[in-house]
Amino acid sequence: MARLKCQMHGGNIYAASRELGRDLTKLIDFSASINPLGPSPRVWRAIINARHLLTHYPDPDCWELRQALARLCQRSPAHIVVGNGSTELIDALPRALRIQHLLVVQPTFSEYAAAMTRIGGRISAVSAVRAEQYVQPIDGLCRLIEQKRNGSDAFHGVMLCNPNSPSGQACSVDEVWRLAQAVQRRGLWLMIDEAFVDYCPERSFIPQAASWPRVVILRSLTKFYALPGLRIGYAVAQPSVIELLRRQVPPWSVNVMGQVAALAALEDSTHARKSMQFMTKERERFGKLLAALPGCSVMPTHANYFLMELPRGRHAREVTEQLRTDGLLIRDCSSVPGCNARSIRLAVRSPQENDRLIQVLSILLHHEAS
Repeated sequence: MARLKCQMHGGNIYAASRELGRDLTKLIDFSASINPLGPSPRVWRAIINARHLLTHYPDPDCWELRQALARLCQRSPAHIVVGNGSTELIDALPRALRIQHLLVVQPTFSEYAAAMTRIGGRISAVSAVRAEQYVQPIDGLCRLIEQKRNGSDAFHGVMLCNPNSPSGQACSVDEVWRLAQAVQRRGLWLMIDEAFVDYCPERSFIPQAASWPRVVILRSLTKFYALPGLRIGYAVAQPSVIELLRRQVPPWSVNVMGQVAALAALEDSTHARKSMQFMTKERERFGKLLAALPGCSVMPTHANYFLMELPRGRHAREVTEQLRTDGLLIRDCSSVPGCNARSIRLAVRSPQENDRLIQVLSILLHHEAS
């Protein structure tokens, strides 16, 4: 078990633009894992048609959006709270549920540790094993929960990122069920971050979560629906838990256009189907190209990104900077607890952009090897 420190994550294309002196349109951002097909065409029409709403405050209850999300999740709107991205809800959870000691699987998303740091809490971790391709150690989590029953070191909650970021590994519903049982026996909270589960919907725990009063599931419209600039996330839990979360979220935190765009995106099943078909095909193609790079190891993934290890003797930080000068932004994972100095994360983007990265990376690795 290890203690975690806060780490930065990717997606700051603005800083890269300033530092490189390049327009945003001249950069290709593989550090942020966003649907390469972009938002649904309905989103653009909905935003234009709703421009008159800019002179009004947003609906603080996100009433229409919660109705749509309730239909999607097959729950009542009372089971759902919407936030300014799922990150706002991650930040609110420790305060709302009075969690002072959180258990996670590393490597994982840095915001869990950041949220605990802000309230002066603690975070501990069970490490996924590199030799097992970072499969989430559910049995190890359950054993540790059983051991830490009482005292000052007792856990108050467990956060499971499923699919995990940055590894891309995802637990089955049966595995999450076992973890929920262990958590329930000890009276802890189980929080499941399903930000990328749209790419493997059969692994979502939402259909089962109604049976578990101390389970909170986080979802995001950032990744699959390609709305990172509008910041829409939501949580699914029992109504009493949702009320606790609502009290921690500032009023009007979800803007008008975010609510309008999210509604339009959720209604476009055709775009969602195209997105899934595209990702299934391009992820396989891109993964094979990455695996063919000399000395590189590519982890299996259920999400829209790959965790990859560079050849021995190469450092992720140096390769990240070299690609950056070519306008290719990738996620350096060398500082992420549980990863190693050669670890990088690469989003699956368009075929042309993926081919560009493969070309530059191949030349770079061959040049350094010679």
